[in-house]
Amino acid sequence: MQAVWSARRKFEGWRRIWHAVAQVQHEMGLPVTGEQVRALGACLVVTDEELRRAEAHERRLRHDVMAHVHALGESAPAAAGIIHLGLTSQDVNCNTEIPLLRDGLEIVCRKAAALIDALAALAEKHKADPCLAFTHYQPAQPTTVGKRCAMWGQEIAVVLERLEQTQASLRLRGFKGATGTQASFLALFKGDGAKVEEFERRVSEKLGFGPDRLLASTGQTYPRVVDALVLNDLAVLAAALHRLATDVRLLCGRGELDEPWEKDQIGSSAMPYKRNPMRCERACGLCRFVISLASSALDTAATQWLERTLDDSSNRRLVLPEAFLALDGALDAVRSVAAGLVVHAGAARRHLEEEMAFLATENLMMRAVELGGDRQRVHEAIRRHALASAERRKREGGTGDLPERLRAEPLLRGVDLSAALDPSAYTGLAARQAERFAAEVAGPVRRRYAGRLPGPPDLRV
Repeated sequence: MQAVWSARRKFEGWRRIWHAVAQVQHEMGLPVTGEQVRALGACLVVTDEELRRAEAHERRLRHDVMAHVHALGESAPAAAGIIHLGLTSQDVNCNTEIPLLRDGLEIVCRKAAALIDALAALAEKHKADPCLAFTHYQPAQPTTVGKRCAMWGQEIAVVLERLEQTQASLRLRGFKGATGTQASFLALFKGDGAKVEEFERRVSEKLGFGPDRLLASTGQTYPRVVDALVLNDLAVLAAALHRLATDVRLLCGRGELDEPWEKDQIGSSAMPYKRNPMRCERACGLCRFVISLASSALDTAATQWLERTLDDSSNRRLVLPEAFLALDGALDAVRSVAAGLVVHAGAARRHLEEEMAFLATENLMMRAVELGGDRQRVHEAIRRHALASAERRKREGGTGDLPERLRAEPLLRGVDLSAALDPSAYTGLAARQAERFAAEVAGPVRRRYAGRLPGPPDLRV
């Protein structure tokens, strides 16, 4: 991701455009020679010396594109006179940035797919391991560890689908001149509009974008709503990652999960026993940053004036790369957690069993009625026992005495309390859902990204 958003990648993108433009201008009979095209083709890689020269030119000219025109002209003197012929700066810059967005999204999609793959493996491995589910962060019903992993993975898969759609929708701005009218190119081709359109099509194809991947009409730049769409999709993925990482942090606090831990890793400078979920904490911080950038892209899209204003430039130079880089770091951190997650199934089951007497009360009531009990009387008896036991838990600690109270309740005589308190009887279709997620959601993702998934994450992230 750093390479995609590096200064070198951008400037080499400019050079590829200048070379492609010169090629097509030569092929279409404009005053550009084969020697000039070859001179530009020999300078597609930007050297460190050229970067230094371009910086010196920019300090003098106060214009980044023209600084690189001059630097390239010095490296390819035979072509110096035809570099940037008919172009405006955004013919170069915008047509470089769209491929950067495309390539950045490709990396994000691959890493999201790898995360789904890792979560599917966890879902299958722990599909039947019972644990306590929460609503409002209050004990609710039993679920399984694998089902929870499937829940996280499903959310990432929903976002991945959106990211893929956004990537596929990206269109090159094309070559439309200073205000989008293509007037400069019309002048070059002596008023022949068909040749202008052919020129734009042929250059765009050399850059990897067919005629169906060109915007029909723009001002000086491609629409900044494109940036807003991309940044919002990145923010949505950041929200999903934040949610996953927060859940892991909560469950680490309960002792049911642990992040991968290195032999010499230190959790706290003051408390030697600490095993903090630092990867997920870092991911949450990065994700909040990405989420905050979405509003900046929306503001930029909303405040464009007519054919162009330049207040977008400084903002976008920060917002676009930093959103991708921060999200890339968050993805790496969460992937490393999913790849090395330690599940303490025994602790999860113990916590569930501590709550089972409370969670099973409705089933106990229904079973008592089946045996001939009065529903309202049984409800009242169970309610009194549950509230008294809950108060005792708060006062004395421990798990409370509800099981003992229920066993001694005459109205529940004949009810098999042992069966009623078995967690596995309450997990519903959790294990089946974990299997379905792995097969029906993660399976197609794995096939779609076969051969394109990134390697295993570095657990030292």
